Amino acid sequence: MAHMATDYYELLGVSPSATDDEIKKAYRNLARQYHPDANPGDVEAEARFKEISVAYETLRDPERRRRYDMFGPEGAAAGAGAGAGPFGAGQFGLNDLFDAFFGGDAFGGRGRGPAGPAPGPDAEAVMQLSLQEVVFGIKKTLDLRLPVTCEVCAGSGCAPGTHPERCPTCEGTGEVRQVRRSLLGQLVTAGPCPQCAATGTIIPTPCDTCRGEGRVGGTRQLEIDVPAGIDDGQRLRLAGRGAAAPRGGPPGDLYVSVRVAPDADFERRGDDLLRVVRLAMTQAALGTHVKLDTFDGPEDLVVPPGTQHGRTFQLKGRGVPSLRTGRRGNLVVEIAVDIPTKLSSDEAELLSQFAALRGEEVAPAKDHKFFSRIRSAFQ
Repeated sequence: MAHMATDYYELLGVSPSATDDEIKKAYRNLARQYHPDANPGDVEAEARFKEISVAYETLRDPERRRRYDMFGPEGAAAGAGAGAGPFGAGQFGLNDLFDAFFGGDAFGGRGRGPAGPAPGPDAEAVMQLSLQEVVFGIKKTLDLRLPVTCEVCAGSGCAPGTHPERCPTCEGTGEVRQVRRSLLGQLVTAGPCPQCAATGTIIPTPCDTCRGEGRVGGTRQLEIDVPAGIDDGQRLRLAGRGAAAPRGGPPGDLYVSVRVAPDADFERRGDDLLRVVRLAMTQAALGTHVKLDTFDGPEDLVVPPGTQHGRTFQLKGRGVPSLRTGRRGNLVVEIAVDIPTKLSSDEAELLSQFAALRGEEVAPAKDHKFFSRIRSAFQ
């Protein structure tokens, strides 16, 4: 037999950064090309097929792929279960390949065999976050009301001391077939077994606690690591954390929708934070120092003389982390200059003197008739 290739990525024709779908697609094409059923008597094709099967078996499993990337084929093989393979223990044929990838055989039919217990339904939850929690990330505990595995029967649905039995209707296949005569001859139709719900087994003595369901209503707490930078409206998918399935099937997934409460001081804009700072016109004209509270602590913002309304200052790395790179955006401080709407006579007089020094024409400080004329013109 040909020597086993040690570079599994090269063997499948994919890069080390290939996704699961790319690895699966590459294996599917090679397996159809080199499968012994498609190359009867070809020893080299059979050896090639075994090589690519081992490569796919390793790279399709996240943990074994991680060990392979770190330690090579020997490290990946150390964690393999006995009899493990892309399609389970033992030999398999071309029809098994089609059934694994397409849900049918090479000739368009469905593969036989029980479907097993149905998976549990997916569940949804809503998680409320503050903007500060978004900036730094947080561990959140959710209280969930979901079907949970029955502790009495450990999810099997059977009373203690009893076991499931093979369904007598479908003889454990999970499928029943009917033969009908038509003008074209005999027509065979197949469908899920109604007695065992396509599982291939029945429960003669159901558990009294869950009544054969294998699950009961319950509550549980789930701690979630919320990544920094998550945004309002995004969802977290927690595989296998949803509702328990009937009769020991795989649990569903949990989807957690994120809701971020508005912040009184900051507004998120992408990976940046916006903070509006209001200044009196004298502060903007003469300059000032502003003690600015940020999520990272107080900052001293120096506002130079002559700062105009709408001017912005940026504090680097004080924004929201990027989910993709982890790099934080900036804190953008926007200046809003407040113009006084009510002045005392002394304040008006001082401003009139200031305007006179600058050669700016303004209404006399005590000329109320001037403003009354303006109001009447726009009535």
